[in-house]
Amino acid sequence: MPKSPKKQPAAFFDVDNTLVRGSTSYQFGKEAYRRRFFPRKDFIAFAWHQIVFLTKGETEHMLSAIKDRALELVKGRPYAQMIELVADVYQHNVKPKIWPETARLAQQHIAAGREVWLITAAPQEMGDEIAKALGLTGALGTRLEHIDGILTGNILGKPLHGKEKPKAIRKLAKERGFSLKKSFAYSDSHNDLPMLTLVGHPVAVNPDKLLKIYAKAAGWKIYDFKRRELRLQKKTVKKEIKIGKRG
Repeated sequence: MPKSPKKQPAAFFDVDNTLVRGSTSYQFGKEAYRRRFFPRKDFIAFAWHQIVFLTKGETEHMLSAIKDRALELVKGRPYAQMIELVADVYQHNVKPKIWPETARLAQQHIAAGREVWLITAAPQEMGDEIAKALGLTGALGTRLEHIDGILTGNILGKPLHGKEKPKAIRKLAKERGFSLKKSFAYSDSHNDLPMLTLVGHPVAVNPDKLLKIYAKAAGWKIYDFKRRELRLQKKTVKKEIKIGKRG
């Protein structure tokens, strides 16, 4: 009887605050506002959520509010128009905010022959665009409903967040023959503990307070690119001050 093929490891990356600084949904909202898709008061709400997200990390309430606003702004729009907007948002808003260190980790997995998947609560289309641009295998994201080429403002199933992520990963692993025990997962948020604890090699990236405590206790790898970037910014400011004094 022939042996079944050996299961291979894969790597799974959260997106917001792990691969990209802040919220990709906010970046989408900012570009949509620039194109007058929705009024100023809604943009102010997006901006406030971005500040909270950067300082405190994601919460269920915040993610729900962002999702509801994002769905409302695309409701009734042609799906093709949203795809065009996603491509522009990536190029002008998301690409400059990608953590180069996290992107490098993902590409190292690709170089090692592993599949790399983005697992995000952001729309599937945004995940696809980022994965394609970085040369990754693919993405799983929240799926937006569109009928006859028009967005309905509803989602298909549930947002890909929290406990929904490991469900999606298990299904993907079964389809593609991954060994979850040998696989890797990366996230910044304690909300992703269900995903992180699913694999054999969990990694905390720019972790929030609760995830940092858990990761330290569990002996996981921890990468804090935010702190490193802040140190570099301080060095730059000090250098500029010295140059200014000399001038």
